Amino acid sequence: MALRAARAIAPLTRLSLIRSHHSTQRRLIGALGEGVEEAASMFDSKPNFIHPTSLVHPNAVIGQGVSVGPFCTIGSATKVGDFCQLHPASHIFGNTELGDGCIVLTGAIVGAELPGRTVIGCNNIIGHHAVIGVKCQDMKYKDGDDCFLYIGNNNDVREYSSIHRSSKSSDKTVIGDNNLIMGSCHIAHDCKVGNNNIFANSTLVAGHVEVEDHIHTGGAVVVHQFCHLGSHSFVGGGSVVAQDVPRYMLVAGNRAELRGLNLEGLRRHGFTGLEIECLRRAYRKIFMPTDANSCSIIDRLDKVQDNEELAHVAVVSSMVQSIRDCFGQSRRGICRNGFAKEA
Repeated sequence: MALRAARAIAPLTRLSLIRSHHSTQRRLIGALGEGVEEAASMFDSKPNFIHPTSLVHPNAVIGQGVSVGPFCTIGSATKVGDFCQLHPASHIFGNTELGDGCIVLTGAIVGAELPGRTVIGCNNIIGHHAVIGVKCQDMKYKDGDDCFLYIGNNNDVREYSSIHRSSKSSDKTVIGDNNLIMGSCHIAHDCKVGNNNIFANSTLVAGHVEVEDHIHTGGAVVVHQFCHLGSHSFVGGGSVVAQDVPRYMLVAGNRAELRGLNLEGLRRHGFTGLEIECLRRAYRKIFMPTDANSCSIIDRLDKVQDNEELAHVAVVSSMVQSIRDCFGQSRRGICRNGFAKEA
């Protein structure tokens, strides 16, 4: 008996480290050996805490180890994953799915009683009084249409921010993984946001905007609808972005202009010295030609691609293609070239 108890206690200690990842615990059961089933059953039996002042619909699906504070609301079509925490006066409505380990802070509202769905992945934090997955602010939306919002994992949405569902059933608003959305930001209908982005306070992103990965905005940035922000770009604080920002660029101003490469961001994300130097050379050839009567930007892009030293550098090819894409039929064109003295 003593041996059996010891074998159960050791796996339980390991399982306690993964309370926010219940599915991981399940996978560990087979690997930890005899006796872990008893420990896992003890872990699984941890009761939910639901404050008596909260309203939880009997049809709602509640996972293991969920904590629901006072004056919360959980709707009839809601699914709440394992080990989620709903702080006082937070609310989940409509056909909404909340993944494992999410935290919904005081005053936040997630989902709405609308056709369609809001799906939020694991380990997300929804900040105080944030509003996520509600009806869009697009006059083209028709009552009764399905509308959708999908949010990935490990996002931090801070206080008073809002993220809206799509404006039509054929589209969706999508937020990827590991994004930091600071206080009072807004992400409108039908936007597509990638991974590892940082939106500083009061960044306002209009409808249908596409944001790639590792993008950083300063505070009080405004992005016009249908714009495209390329990976590893930086938008200076207070800027109004009315046209596309290619990859690796730094833009600033009202209206935002190209001010060079996002050199500090590239260094922080592990770009090599050679890659950065090649990007600088390509940038100068494209945006800072020595000949005042130089050819068009398309011709300059062709020359960079034909350059023997630059053509085979992957990041240069990526930048060139991103610039070309700005001139596509459904795009808004590239931000105008500013007065940058050095790339």
